[in-house]
Parts: sequence; structure tokens; C-alpha cells
Amino acid sequence: MLTKNFKQLSKSDVSIAGGKGASLGEMANAKISVPEGLVILSSVFDRFLEETNLGIKIESIIKKVNYEDIGSVDRASNEIRDLIAGANMPEDISEAVVKEFAKLNAKYVAVRSSATAEDSSAASWAGELESYLNVTKSNLLDSVKKCWSSLFTPRAIFYRFEKKMSKQKVSVAVVVQKMIQSEISGICFTVHPVTKDHNQMVIEAGYGLGEAIVGGKITPDTYIIDKNSKHSFNILDKNISEQKMMIVKNKNGTVEKIVPRAKQGKQKLTDKQVKELAKVCFEIEKHYKKPQDIEWALGKDKFYIVQSRPITAL
Repeated sequence: MLTKNFKQLSKSDVSIAGGKGASLGEMANAKISVPEGLVILSSVFDRFLEETNLGIKIESIIKKVNYEDIGSVDRASNEIRDLIAGANMPEDISEAVVKEFAKLNAKYVAVRSSATAEDSSAASWAGELESYLNVTKSNLLDSVKKCWSSLFTPRAIFYRFEKKMSKQKVSVAVVVQKMIQSEISGICFTVHPVTKDHNQMVIEAGYGLGEAIVGGKITPDTYIIDKNSKHSFNILDKNISEQKMMIVKNKNGTVEKIVPRAKQGKQKLTDKQVKELAKVCFEIEKHYKKPQDIEWALGKDKFYIVQSRPITAL
């Protein structure tokens, strides 16, 4: 089996679907509103490396890296990523990926890396690997290869060394998911990430696609919610930011765009929407029985959950 849709996966499938893929499968089966998608299993990447003979070449490049020299790490990364980009994907793999993509019946998808070591107790790979938004059929296979090769960005190579994982096998699955063209998006921490108060939840919200917040390009609105008032989710505090830029779709993928002046200083989510989202995030925390770091998107007045992982800093 080369791919599985979300409904065929659960949180126990990290070894084949990576942390992100397993989490999306778990949530889809728990009837949480997750955009439809599939996972190209990590075994596909392993087979790609084997059939192209790249596995041996990559190993020898990694062995020669001097981790104290950033230039050495950069050179190794560029060499490995060029090798993966230049190699042909085996035909049965590319055909299977294109066929499953067609079943999603979506013009645009998000293609995200999902490392098999992600969110394990040894290390959290969150934020180490790459995602590509508004991918179409024409650049789908290239985007999958870029996700595979992001296992070898300078940051990921160094991270593996730093966490003493250079000998450990880390593979990567790829999530292909219907793209939500979010008017508003953001993050929710189901426990206050700064004060570590378990009775409070923090929601961050900004206009456009979530990459603007995740990438630290904007200061989002921040809403602090009282979790003790389980059914009312009272808002304890609001910090409304002025947002001048947002990331949105254009014909080449995504672009930074100016937020209309009238909207720049406005509260991004209404109080009613904040409470509605808080309720969804509370249910996710309850399902996982541990604090969660959740990425969400609001498209056409509906909330979607695009990622949920344990809060590693607690």
C-alpha cells in the first residue's frame, strides 16, 4: 500500500504516516472537522531512496558533515536536496499519487511533510520540515519530492545531530490535504503556553493563511479563554493587534498582500466565534487526554482543524 486516506489512519500510525498524518487520521475518525486528505506513507520514501540508489549516497554525505561548521551542513543539505529533486519518481508511485489526488476532487491542496519521529518523546520535529500550499496537479509530484528532501534541510540535519538521532532511522510521510482558503486562521494552545495555567486556553488569530502566524510574520490577535466555564468558555482577555499584511492564494501559489485599512485594527474573530472554536479545541484536548497545540482555519464560516500535536514545552 502506497497511500492511505485519513479515515484509514489513527494516532498509533506514526511509524507509517508520521506525527502529522497520524494525528489527522485520529481526528478525522473522531468526527473532528478536518479537511479531507491522504498520506503518502513513509515506506514510499524509503523505496524511492532504495530504487534510485540515493540512500547510500545520502548516508555517505551525512557521514562527512562537520556539525561545527555551518558551511559544511549547508553544502551537505544542498547536495542531498539536489539529488532528490533530480531523481525520477518510480512510475507506480507517481501514478498512485496522481490517482489519489484526483479522488480528492480539489484544484488546490496543501502538501506537508510528516516525519516518522515527529512528536515522539525523543524529539519533536514540528517546525523542522516543510509545507507547500496551493499546490495543483502540475506541481504535485515536485512538491512531494521537496517534502521528502526537507528531511535534509540544514536545520533538520543539525537537529538530528543535536538530538543524537544521527544513527536513528527517521523517515518522512507526506500529507496531501484539501486546501482551505482561510479568511482567518491561527493557533490554539489548550493550556496557557507562558503561565502553564491548565485552566486557561489561548487562541491566536490573523487574516489569511496560517503560515503568516506560524512563520512569525505577523502579530496575531490573542484571546485568553476560561476553561473552567466549560459550557460558556468566557473570554478573560483580548489583545487585538493591527495586521497590515496577510498571506493569500494567487496563481503561483501564495503571496503577501496588504490588509484593507478598514480591517487592519479590527478584532479578527467575533466573541461568538472565539467561543465556538474554544469548544472544538477543548474536545480535541479531551480526546487526546493531554494539552494540544492546534492549527485551525476558518473558511466560508466553518472552522477546520489542520493540525494538532502535544504541547512539548509543558
